[in-house]
Amino acid sequence: MKRRATSVVVGVAALAAVVGVGIAVLKVTDDLVGGPDGDCKVTVDQHSVKIDAEQAEYASLIASIAVRRGLPARAASIALATAYQESKLDNIDYGDRDSIGLFQQRPSQGWGTREQILDPIYSTNAFYDALVKVDGYEDMEITVAAQKVQRSAFPDAYADHEADGRALASALAGHSPATFTCDLDGGAPSVSDELMPNGLTARADATRKELMERFGNLKLGGYAPEGVDSGHIEGSAHYEGRAIDVFVRPINNANNIRGWAMAHYLVANAARLDVRTVIFDDRIWTAGREGWRDYEPPDSPGDIKILEHRDHVHVDVFS
Repeated sequence: MKRRATSVVVGVAALAAVVGVGIAVLKVTDDLVGGPDGDCKVTVDQHSVKIDAEQAEYASLIASIAVRRGLPARAASIALATAYQESKLDNIDYGDRDSIGLFQQRPSQGWGTREQILDPIYSTNAFYDALVKVDGYEDMEITVAAQKVQRSAFPDAYADHEADGRALASALAGHSPATFTCDLDGGAPSVSDELMPNGLTARADATRKELMERFGNLKLGGYAPEGVDSGHIEGSAHYEGRAIDVFVRPINNANNIRGWAMAHYLVANAARLDVRTVIFDDRIWTAGREGWRDYEPPDSPGDIKILEHRDHVHVDVFS
């Protein structure tokens, strides 16, 4: 993931002195986070949060690590509310004293080296490592649990982002289907004749690898060495090596949640991965079109649940 240079980080004015891990201080107002024109939006229980594409990448990373670790959505809510307050979901390389990164963790307080903390995967895991040691965190108010981990001089500040953290976690951990979307440019994919040995374009293969890294051992399909020439509808991106299917079988509530976690992750990272289409659970998201919409399966014989993508997440890329 990219790290923004200090000079281009959304207008954080000054940082005040704090203790513990340190909190990136001055209470930054919500209009600094994505603002009304944020690229991505989530709405859960009538609460909406707008963030930009880079913030969406970090938010989805925080949630996906919770999913892979088998942590409850409450853990992701706490982590997201904390990162929202500490850094505005940005992997900043500065802060009060030696505080840095998504969670403003301090090398001097034993969180790791500067290089480690600026690795968002490391810092997120470090946060969860500390959180799971807090007895009963699942039943605590988010601000209380966050303070147990962060030991901030402003313990009440986390409460300002509880609703935002819950909404983001509910969507990105897969509990609120088709609620996270990003407004990105669309367009026609370019067709590449060059396929990797596994039958995917380089960009599709990069998406495959990232899903495996974020969500662990997955059952994948829709591609084969030298490409596929049957088994999909006419004109399918699978025939061009631009698409993969991630199976979440059997069809049940737990797998539906996992599927939506992956579907929302793909949308959150669509700008970076050049994702064109995501389909799951009879809903479809397409770059260049607004939000999720009902998916109309083709008139074709076969299991309607499969045609509606109830048992797999489909993703295709632009080339």
